[in-house]
Amino acid sequence: MTEVASIAATKDVWGQPRGLWVLAGTEFWDRISFHGMQAMLVLYMTGDLLVNPDRVANIIGFSAYRGMIEGMTGPLSHIALATQTFGLYLAFVTGLPLVGGWIGDKFTGRRIAVGLGAGLMTAGHFCLAFDATFLIALILLMTGAGMLRGNLSPQIKSLYADGDPRETNAFQYYYLSVNLGAFVAPIVSGAVAAVWGWHMGFGVAGFGMLIGLIIYLAGSTFLPAERARAMHGEPLAKRKLTPVERRRIWGLFLLWPVPLAFWTAQAQVWNVYNVWLRDHVDMTVGSFNVPVPWMQSLDGLAPAVFIPLALWIWMRQAKAGTEPDEFTKAGMGMLIFAASVALLGVGPSLAGSDGRAPIYLPVLFHVFSNFGAVFVAPVILAIFATRAPEQWRGTLVGINSLAISGGSLLSGRMGSLYEQMTPSGFWLVNAAICGGGGLYILLTRRFYARMLDHKNAEDSMPLPPKQEATVVAD
Repeated sequence: MTEVASIAATKDVWGQPRGLWVLAGTEFWDRISFHGMQAMLVLYMTGDLLVNPDRVANIIGFSAYRGMIEGMTGPLSHIALATQTFGLYLAFVTGLPLVGGWIGDKFTGRRIAVGLGAGLMTAGHFCLAFDATFLIALILLMTGAGMLRGNLSPQIKSLYADGDPRETNAFQYYYLSVNLGAFVAPIVSGAVAAVWGWHMGFGVAGFGMLIGLIIYLAGSTFLPAERARAMHGEPLAKRKLTPVERRRIWGLFLLWPVPLAFWTAQAQVWNVYNVWLRDHVDMTVGSFNVPVPWMQSLDGLAPAVFIPLALWIWMRQAKAGTEPDEFTKAGMGMLIFAASVALLGVGPSLAGSDGRAPIYLPVLFHVFSNFGAVFVAPVILAIFATRAPEQWRGTLVGINSLAISGGSLLSGRMGSLYEQMTPSGFWLVNAAICGGGGLYILLTRRFYARMLDHKNAEDSMPLPPKQEATVVAD
């Protein structure tokens, strides 16, 4: 193993180390926070906060912030400013794990970084209870997410010995916790916001982060100690990269545009999509008006079905010797996701006399897009986490997260174009971006298979038998 700990004696749960479920449980509450924000933030800004000049005037630093944004984009409507703000928030939430992972790799260690991140995120959610601290809240949430996410998922690899066949599927289970949080957050936060107001809805996520921190601290005994084995007589953190490891790092950087294309389309589901639902879809079922944030919960419910289905398909294919490699899985998933986004473009042709598309259209979108997503997001994360050298794993997992950040920035900029295009044209452009990335990885998969040819980043560096149990402090 790359980090040695006395966890071998603990019993597995559902065939996986207990530490995986500790990390997944912590991530679940992080996603309660994140998906609650993505379901409510744009709607809160466009329907409440930014439409009231007196409330905007109370936000600390908002005049300077708006001047900075409009200095780059020109004058913006409150809808365009809200989508730009959300795009920036999402970009930093998903980009700062690169910095957080590097800090955890080189300075604080991953456990301290996770605890600090959870604390900052909790404070950020409570700051959303007040108009004045709106921008401060976003800064705390972005910084905290960078520390937490940059150091949570990189710990998964350390639970498994090199070559453990359970390793890649572990990221599917982890992704399942992500999507369970995505399912719960919009329903709970949206319902609380509808009854008691937006501020209380944001507060739910704050208490959730406290629960996540407690789970992580209580379950820390099932996680590997923050140590690294000696390799050829020197600490792992100081060891120079081998030629094979350098090649893999180059391969990961060259792979990066692929998840960027996927997340550019996916980020619109968190951004413009909510406004599109509100303005162009009939959200009534019988006499009940479905809250817009509830639709986001389908992004959590669908993977709960599709992840076990995907694992079952891959296990059957593995037994038959026909399981596709990770790059083929990712390419196929992106094509499915692109087709689902294109489905939104047919909304006008299905619209009723009121000009609104039926609610089953976005439901179908969530079902099919999430089937594609389970072939992309966890698979790409597994590629980065298992190919990265241990001493740079948190940083390189952060590079993968940076694709989400880049996609978020692009989605925010494209969001300002939403008012200038037809909805159909807007969704077809996003479908083309994701579909192009899928075709690219399918055509170049053999190249990436050569660049990233080992299952684990340490496989090419076996230790002498006497050194296997030697550990040194980071």
